Amino acid sequence: MASGNFAFNNPAFKEQRPGLTPPAAQQAGTSTQYATAAHQGADVAASAQLEGMFAAPPAGSIETGRMTVEDTVIKTFSLFAILLVTAVVGWLWTLGGSFGITGDPNQAFTMMPWIIGALGGFVLAMVITFTSRKKIRPALIFAYAAFEGLFIGGISAFFEIMWPGIVMQATLATVSVVGVTLALFASGKIRASKKATKIFMIAMIGYLVFSLLNLVLMWTNVLPAEQTFGLYSATIAGIPLGLIIGVLVVIMAAYSLVLDFDQIQQGVRNGAPRQFGWLGAFGIMVTVVWLYVEILRMIAIVRGSN
Repeated sequence: MASGNFAFNNPAFKEQRPGLTPPAAQQAGTSTQYATAAHQGADVAASAQLEGMFAAPPAGSIETGRMTVEDTVIKTFSLFAILLVTAVVGWLWTLGGSFGITGDPNQAFTMMPWIIGALGGFVLAMVITFTSRKKIRPALIFAYAAFEGLFIGGISAFFEIMWPGIVMQATLATVSVVGVTLALFASGKIRASKKATKIFMIAMIGYLVFSLLNLVLMWTNVLPAEQTFGLYSATIAGIPLGLIIGVLVVIMAAYSLVLDFDQIQQGVRNGAPRQFGWLGAFGIMVTVVWLYVEILRMIAIVRGSN
């Protein structure tokens, strides 16, 4: 008996009688042949369509409108490309339009890129953080990357004047920390946990309080002038305090990267809209810039003490 369900419209479900022609088929004549040919053509077309769907690449973030890890990676690289371009501008501006570093501490330079980049980046970071709940504005994130580039270029040029070769050292160290952290996270060997995150938050608050106290003591000239980095330049058993704190801060920054990666994965699992990839890229940039500056200062303290 034939079924009205199209799912069973397949030769495997049709009764086959070799050598026997049903009367209905004889009466149908040519019309039955045409109907059979039409069904066969429809089956071939349906099979071809299914094969094409299976052979097609999986839908990406553009087709689904959802956040993906791959799309977030692309957004992250685009932000760092902007940062590198403006970092070159900041470097040239700091050195008065020259790429060259003489190694002379008395070499003329300006701190304007450093100041403008730091202030602009801080303000934009606050705006992005507090307004992203309502609407994500990629233009603000682009502007943040540009200001951070000015800051990084300016401060790097200044440190390079004082300690030639330090920028390359800090860059390689930063890339190494980011690469190792990413590899460990991707392999599942390190993951964010509630207990570790609580410890991280307590350590972050303590570090921020220490940093603010150090700035106040330096600005009020309470600390001796020879302590270039303030309390960081103090020593404990002959070891610079900045080196001890720097190691701890690098570990904190690495864990912050783990939190960033974990949040991105969570956003992908939740099916967050594609634009949220910009927030993931923004978070990674904030952490990497922080890591680079801390490593730059730590190396400067070690080289300065020598």
